[in-house]
Amino acid sequence: MGELRLEELSAKTIVAANNLTLRRGQEQFVTPPTYAIADAYLSPVTSWPRVVLNEDDEVVGFIRGNFDPESTQEEFRSCIWRVTVSGDEQGKGVGRFAVVALAEEAKSRGFDRVTALWEPGDDGPEAFFLAVGFTITGQSQYGENIGVLGL
Repeated sequence: MGELRLEELSAKTIVAANNLTLRRGQEQFVTPPTYAIADAYLSPVTSWPRVVLNEDDEVVGFIRGNFDPESTQEEFRSCIWRVTVSGDEQGKGVGRFAVVALAEEAKSRGFDRVTALWEPGDDGPEAFFLAVGFTITGQSQYGENIGVLGL
């Protein structure tokens, strides 16, 4: 893995984040980046949208976290809403880098865990979340797995 860095989503990076392409079969598990990017601006106080750039300043990933200690649903207080890595860059540490950065941000804000929700399925993100340290703790009312990463 080359050198990666995180940058706040901006006018300079939004088009590249929106154009990230996944591996075949993954699209069904991911909300289109356009929606995730729009969501980030609907709750600017709690939203944490970031792009991952490689050593050539190319956008290779996108992560959106949410930090809302007042949320009535515990799993949404410190969570990953979206993580997308370009299909060509998957398996190279980009997603792990993004999750670790979000976890560090959560810890700096006083949280002791990060949650993520995902749909189970063969081409879904479950193996990734488990590999970066999440533990499945239950299911949402919609059948999504709820994973927790202790900090």
